[in-house]
Amino acid sequence: MPALNVEFSERELEDLRAIAKERGTTMKAIVQEATAADIARHRALREGAEVFRRFFADNAKAFAEAFPDDEPGPSAPGRAA
Repeated sequence: MPALNVEFSERELEDLRAIAKERGTTMKAIVQEATAADIARHRALREGAEVFRRFFADNAKAFAEAFPDDEPGPSAPGRAA
């Protein structure tokens, strides 16, 4: 299995050791769990943003009709005049 060396400050290592001891687990397990949770959170946010973009694109006309005052004008950045 691939491995990764990670550097921590003395304070971080001290805290990590204390947390591992409190939980009755290893420092390695804590780092792996935290990393896996962050990866899952990142994927979920990315997927959620994509779902929102598709929803908004698919419903752009309805949004424009429902909120006409929020529509950018012809001089808005990125819009052709």
